[in-house]
Amino acid sequence: MSRPFPSPRHLRTLGLAATGLLLLGLAPAAPGAAQTAVDPAPARAGAESPTAIPGVDEIASSPNMRLVANAPIGTPLNTSVNSDLAFQGKYVFVGNYNGFQIHDIARPERPKLVSQVLCPGSQNDISVHGDLLFLSTDSPRSDDSCASTRVNPDATAWEGIKIFDISDKTAPRYVKSVQTACGSHTHTLVPARTRGTVYLYVSSYGPSDTYVGCPRPHDSISIVRVPVQDPTAASVVATPNLFPDGGYEGRPDGSATSGCHDITVYPDRDLAAGACMGDGILMDIADREAPRVINRVRDTENFAFWHSATFNNTGTKVVFVDELGGGGAATCNATVGPNRGANAVYDISGDGDARTMTFRSYFKIPRANADTENCVAHNGALLPVKGRDIMVQSWYQGGVSVWDFTDSTTPKEIGYWERGPLSDSALVFGGSWSAYYYNGYIYSNDTVKGLDVLEIDDPRTASAKLTRFQEFNPQTQPSYRSW
Repeated sequence: MSRPFPSPRHLRTLGLAATGLLLLGLAPAAPGAAQTAVDPAPARAGAESPTAIPGVDEIASSPNMRLVANAPIGTPLNTSVNSDLAFQGKYVFVGNYNGFQIHDIARPERPKLVSQVLCPGSQNDISVHGDLLFLSTDSPRSDDSCASTRVNPDATAWEGIKIFDISDKTAPRYVKSVQTACGSHTHTLVPARTRGTVYLYVSSYGPSDTYVGCPRPHDSISIVRVPVQDPTAASVVATPNLFPDGGYEGRPDGSATSGCHDITVYPDRDLAAGACMGDGILMDIADREAPRVINRVRDTENFAFWHSATFNNTGTKVVFVDELGGGGAATCNATVGPNRGANAVYDISGDGDARTMTFRSYFKIPRANADTENCVAHNGALLPVKGRDIMVQSWYQGGVSVWDFTDSTTPKEIGYWERGPLSDSALVFGGSWSAYYYNGYIYSNDTVKGLDVLEIDDPRTASAKLTRFQEFNPQTQPSYRSW
């Protein structure tokens, strides 16, 4: 059945299954549950042509990438779509518009479903810290419970952050909610300078007549302070206005700035990069409760919607993502071209408040996609590679791309993996929402097909296997040893 593709509000209008249950499916999956079977379609492992479009559900890849395992979306979460990912130890946490799943990936080739929680609330952007898990709710709900229903926005509706205790991975426990103005489309976990506290930078946007507590223009973020040992005391401690001048006014085919879509922080360098609809910003976050914008860039020719950002390991570059069409359009084709719906690579120069961002190049996957495939640049992060700047990234039905931007002016793809279109007759929403490298493997959260585990075998990325993280929230960028 065709799924209506999402608006530029990034699937905020996608229907969610109504439910009267608070938490569901907290028991571990039965032994031998179907969580490991790879796609039955034959892989065209030697496929390298940038013009060849694989058939429906057919797998195509560069010779250096392969599918290791696939974990389908289980009932009842499979009535909606997967979203973002977070990692901790031997677990991957899989966001879904209806809740989240926890998989044991001690053996990446055989991921095991540990638990799942039914808790509808678009889009359930996810992060973890110690025994806590955080979810973003970005649709007006009847209340803050996991049994809520979507309602018309008014003074009684709820949107914001939900906090779960995950000390027992088989039975996550909902412990706290924090309402935030305009809800929480995404959030970014920011560790405090002292142990025992974390912050959440809550990104949200929207017109005042659609989403709760959201005056226009909504140029602020909400900062939630979470005492780790007492998460029930979490609260909003600041709402800094990042665009007191109103930000970019927009153009007919681009977005005016009215809040941020996503913020990536680099705590070790006290830096953050905000992708804020019409503006790309660099921030100093030395004072976690008072981030300061120190540089701002715009692309009035090619960028339509500043979606997300990734630093290189040295903090001397930042990649911004343009989500042209809001993720629901076919933009990986000759009509749209190579510079729209792409990444933009910027060099960062200078020191302190004098740091500036300078545009160097665009990068877009070099393969044409069918007009029935939603395809645009989306979520990704670095591979911890010795001496190079290499990133893995999702492109919805364009698949997963690994690309090198060591030379800021000449980025190039070094590997890819994708499925063919879900349909050869109609545009059906699907594909990889997020793709991240974690402890030796690439994990791609396919909106429809479930969690894919991929492996890249390439001398250019081999050193990444030397780095291991105990916890990884992709928008909280870690520093790794650069040898």
